[in-house]
Amino acid sequence: MTRPDGGGPGVPRARHHARQHALLSAILAVIVGLSAAVYAGVDAGDGGRRRDDVLAASRTGHRSAAAASTGVWVGSWAAAPSGGEPLTDTDGTAGRTVRNVVHTSVPGTSARITLSNLYGTGPLTVSAATLAVAADDDSAAADPATLRRLTFGGRPAITIPAGGQAVSDAAPLAVPGDTDVLISLHTPDSAGPVTFHHRARQTSYVADGEHTGDVTGAPYTGRITSWRHVTALDVLSTEADGTVVAFGDSITDGVTSTPGADRRWPDVLSDRLRASRTDGGYAPRYGVVNAGISGNRVLADGQGRPAANPSGLNRFDRDVLGRPNVRAVVIDLGVNDILRSRDTADPDAVLDGLRTLVRRAHAHGVKAVGTTLLPFRGHRGYTDAREDVRQAINAAIRSGSVYDTVVDVDRVMHDPYDPRRLRSEYDSGDHLHPSDRGYRKMAELIEWEQLRGAERAEL
Repeated sequence: MTRPDGGGPGVPRARHHARQHALLSAILAVIVGLSAAVYAGVDAGDGGRRRDDVLAASRTGHRSAAAASTGVWVGSWAAAPSGGEPLTDTDGTAGRTVRNVVHTSVPGTSARITLSNLYGTGPLTVSAATLAVAADDDSAAADPATLRRLTFGGRPAITIPAGGQAVSDAAPLAVPGDTDVLISLHTPDSAGPVTFHHRARQTSYVADGEHTGDVTGAPYTGRITSWRHVTALDVLSTEADGTVVAFGDSITDGVTSTPGADRRWPDVLSDRLRASRTDGGYAPRYGVVNAGISGNRVLADGQGRPAANPSGLNRFDRDVLGRPNVRAVVIDLGVNDILRSRDTADPDAVLDGLRTLVRRAHAHGVKAVGTTLLPFRGHRGYTDAREDVRQAINAAIRSGSVYDTVVDVDRVMHDPYDPRRLRSEYDSGDHLHPSDRGYRKMAELIEWEQLRGAERAEL
């Protein structure tokens, strides 16, 4: 007599073999599942890899299945176009290659760039463009294994109309965080004034002729202290899920920070976020991009059409909301509205402008973090009347009627014996802009919870 379902010796041979096969399949499925879980855990832990490990992945062409198919586009670096470069009206950069050196905040498995011809008077042709990880600090040399030719809609060249911009196709490249990346552009013809970001605090390079594919750096004998045409480097990242934008004037631009050292306050914020993630901290997973322009104001544009140094109101959509997956914006703006006003600035008008920026941020689900305005007694533009305007603006900001949350840099960084001045250790010497130590303090005052959540001020 056979057992109807017990699997003993009386079970027919075919059924017995079928049961063995099913059992073996089940065991294999468990093994595969456990292997996949371990693999995914290793892949998700890549945030702790050193720069050399990331570069090794670029050199070997290795990308995990997870990295190839997952990730979020975030900003790793950006610079706001500030105007047309002087003395480039006639020939622009015709027949030259510019190698822009930019510093990443977060890593990614692919990258794309944004180019701008905002201030050109004619079409800008970029006949070739490349992306590479720098071989060394303060060098035009590229790591040869990381050089990638960029395309635009599948083509190696792009023509951008006057006033326009273009985004490249994504290039597969393991881009490390906290490292220099080289973006090289050859422009055979002039488009008129070169769209640039004036005060980069970073040396970039220029070569005569087409040298986008050069890895030695030898042809790049020219040096510039601005960024030309390139306004963003985005990465497809598994280690970040959002972007925070630093929006402001020369204090955000970092004009008195040490050149080439990445010591602007947004750089320090990026360092803090990265260190906290590495140590298992509570920091949000954000890339940090800098949208500061020296001399920028909330309300007034600069000269020209299109305006050089457009107001915060006029550039907010482009420089903040135009970045990928923006979660928060930190706004430090208003000092130039006070200093550059012929008469005494109206604090209510400045505050209304700031509140307009906050409403725009909220309409796109972006949290608005604001700073108080730093003191500037001792600067050539100081007057008691202007100090009164600063105090009125800061009082409103502290009241909670402007931003979702406030970073009170003024309270911590003013001289305790004269609140109208910066503390000496935080003063660069011009009594307006912070020193490297001052920029570090600004970034250290931002708390992680301030960059998170969906708090809303009653405006």
